[in-house]
Amino acid sequence: MVMQHKRLKRFLTGSLFVLLLACLLAVTQRQAIHDWSRLYGYTPPSSVVQLVDDITVTDKARHILYVNHPAIEDRQTFNAACHNLDAHTSVLGCYHPVDHGIYVFHITDQRLAGVDQVTAAHEMLHAAYDRLSSKERTRVNAMLQDYYDHGLQDARIKSIIGVYQKTEPNDVVNEMHSIFGTECGTLSPGLEAYYTQYFQNRAKVAKYASDYQDEFTSRQTLVADYDSRITTMKQQLNDNIARLGTQEAQIIALKAQMDRDTSNNNIDIYNANVPIYNAKIDAYNILVTTTKALMATYNQTITTRNQLALQVNDLSHSIDSTFQPISK
Repeated sequence: MVMQHKRLKRFLTGSLFVLLLACLLAVTQRQAIHDWSRLYGYTPPSSVVQLVDDITVTDKARHILYVNHPAIEDRQTFNAACHNLDAHTSVLGCYHPVDHGIYVFHITDQRLAGVDQVTAAHEMLHAAYDRLSSKERTRVNAMLQDYYDHGLQDARIKSIIGVYQKTEPNDVVNEMHSIFGTECGTLSPGLEAYYTQYFQNRAKVAKYASDYQDEFTSRQTLVADYDSRITTMKQQLNDNIARLGTQEAQIIALKAQMDRDTSNNNIDIYNANVPIYNAKIDAYNILVTTTKALMATYNQTITTRNQLALQVNDLSHSIDSTFQPISK
């Protein structure tokens, strides 16, 4: 009986140790166990593999993406997945914390090639930020804030961060983490070193962002230039029309005077006014011709400007998942 009791005690002690060890492993390896469960049986679609390859991610970032089962969706499916999501959302992508999915709104407009890639990288960095330890997050936050305060020169990105400061003040640094990593061509040495754990070639991702943004800014710059030229031409047209009115009144008045001189037989005065009258007619006709040419240029400039504005509008609709085209 004593021997059986000792065996039972050793068995219970050993079982307790195994149980404690299992609990310890469950706590320390919780992320790994979760990742395994998410990846078990998962095969990424070829379109996702290509997208992930395009953004030259490291194995660590690829792992984070695949754990989140990234999906490239059309407008309707994307809106269903990302509508009223209590997460990091935009018209281009969304991420369900924690590791419950990344969705990318598929952009079909070839002028905006690269949007899907930048969006996938952006959302991946949100997921990566969730995985940072408290200590590492504090370190990274300090680098992000320092870059924003002293290194960021891009007015567009500053404007975006400004919006987040007003609308989502608790997520500003998190957004900096994704935006700086995917859209800033040059970062501080510390941040560049930090992002190497996620990108083999971060500059390629930043160039995607720069290229498709240039599709907007180049047209917007031209529209602004055309607007300035239109304003100048309109003022010139108004001036010309006013001058034509003045010249026409002078011509009419002079013609009336010459008719009176003819009636009164003031031939010398009439003859003296003939070259003056003809010169005024010539000047008037020249100004009419110039004004007509200016008017044609003005109208063509407006047409070109409006075509560019429509292109900007069309591009904006292309990246707006909430836009609903009017059926014909």
